[in-house]
Amino acid sequence: MAATMHYKLKPDESSAETFPLREVVRKRVQQFYKSISQEGLRPEDVYQLIMEETEWPMIEATMEFTGHNQSRSARILGLNRGTFRKKLEQYSALHDPKEKY
Repeated sequence: MAATMHYKLKPDESSAETFPLREVVRKRVQQFYKSISQEGLRPEDVYQLIMEETEWPMIEATMEFTGHNQSRSARILGLNRGTFRKKLEQYSALHDPKEKY
């Protein structure tokens, strides 16, 4: 079953709107550009930055969702188990060496 592109997020008190994940990302990237331009900085390698900043939280959230089941997490993310394990090793070493999946 393919993932849907739109998710109904639990609305906060200030808004009853529904935000697709892509809209949340778009708004955050816009905020990033605004912030760096206000500081007089030029964006570089933004694609790589976004991938590095989002991949690990996505893996963590998926692992939590599956009760830390690696096979199920890999399947949900559309990765083969070997690739998923390599990513776990890579990010675990970078983020929290005590945290092993």
